[in-house]
Amino acid sequence: MPKNIFSRVQSRSLTRHHKIAMAGVATLGAVAIGVSAVPSGASTKTTTEAAQPAAVAYSTQQIKDVKASVTDQMAGASLKAEQIAAKKKADAAAAAKKKAAAEAAKKKAEAARQAKEAASRAAKRAEAKKVVSYPNNLDGWIRESLSILKKHDIPASYDGIHRNIMRESSGNPKAINNWDINAINGIPSKGLLQVIPPTFKTWHVPGTSWDIYDPVANITAACNYAADKYGSMDNVDSAY
Repeated sequence: MPKNIFSRVQSRSLTRHHKIAMAGVATLGAVAIGVSAVPSGASTKTTTEAAQPAAVAYSTQQIKDVKASVTDQMAGASLKAEQIAAKKKADAAAAAKKKAAAEAAKKKAEAARQAKEAASRAAKRAEAKKVVSYPNNLDGWIRESLSILKKHDIPASYDGIHRNIMRESSGNPKAINNWDINAINGIPSKGLLQVIPPTFKTWHVPGTSWDIYDPVANITAACNYAADKYGSMDNVDSAY
């Protein structure tokens, strides 16, 4: 028992001593560290002020140059776009002008055509309404008959008609043959060109009278018959 007590007292006394010694060593170590951390000749004075950051110097010239370059490119692109738009507008205007001119020319040509056709129709109406007056004599009868024959494309001439009339009737529209074979058969020849009734009826030309003694109707029907049988009244030189 006494040995154990002694051991506990001695351990307690050493421990306290050791603590004092360790505290002194720690203090000396801290001082040594502080001295070695301060450069030679440097002040050990401390300050609470925060260190200010150093100012950074830079130039704006390059930014200005880049900005100017971009601006120039944008201006150039804008100008080009404006030029393209202007060209398109000019082309569209030119195309519209050309189209308008073509349409105007077409309308003018159409108006001229219509005017020409209207004039032609008016001339035809005037011609249709125009009444040609022929004298009531042999000359007038022949010329009127020739105008009708021409409309129906029946060939004949003034001289051929006149020559045959003078041989057949001496120019008498009321002449009648009561002695030849036709008269014996009951169908005597009548009129300027001595046409029998059946022949007059068969070869009658529209637009003329149905009276066989009518001078114009008689001449026209006889010429129509002669054109079919002989080619033309001009080819007749005797009874036909």
